[in-house]
Amino acid sequence: MLSIQNLEVKYGAIQALKGVSLEVNEGEIVSIIGANGAGKSTLLRAVSGIVPCASGTVTYAGVPIHQMPPHQIVRRGLIHVPEGRRIFLDMSVYENLLMGAFTRKGDLTADIQKVCEIFPRLKERFSQRAGTMSGGEQQMLAIGRALMAHPKLLMLDEPSLGLAPFLVRDIFKVIHDINQMGVPILLVEQNAHMALEIAHRGYVLETGKIALADDAKNLLNNPAVREAYLGGD
Repeated sequence: MLSIQNLEVKYGAIQALKGVSLEVNEGEIVSIIGANGAGKSTLLRAVSGIVPCASGTVTYAGVPIHQMPPHQIVRRGLIHVPEGRRIFLDMSVYENLLMGAFTRKGDLTADIQKVCEIFPRLKERFSQRAGTMSGGEQQMLAIGRALMAHPKLLMLDEPSLGLAPFLVRDIFKVIHDINQMGVPILLVEQNAHMALEIAHRGYVLETGKIALADDAKNLLNNPAVREAYLGGD
């Protein structure tokens, strides 16, 4: 579904990604874990066309996309929920959801109803300005807006960031449920334990390089991973 090969990204003289290669297959949740500054968010931004690739390739559904502009990538069904949610704070919940479907035409009633089934709280706040909602509600809205685009592959960047523990559990349950609907997911997350718990496979990114790649269960039980990211012995 998604194949990244030898990807390099530079910010001036700083090389943020150094020959990164990874894959996401149909039906998978693939988690990327790593410390702050490892390049996790840069990787998703490069895949979605927000930052340019210095070298390497990104192939999505068999088509090279590493030189495509972001709007064309979105039209192909590769949808990115960025770190910090990036919702439209001065718009209502309903208007934010409509913006998620900007590439589509026709009646959106069924799509909005589906999002509200996943996030009932959003329906209660349809007319509320998004900027007045809690952090957890804003994260729900960011994911709901992404679902309005009918993602064929969903990339999530730090969806649990800044949320209370009980909301973190709710968000990860939703991520699992979306995957069960048939949507592959590439998940960047600092909560390494939760990210690997729901993933099929995982990658450890360190200073712009893939340091480890394995089944998620194996990474959970890897002593080096436990010590560095899971608080293990």
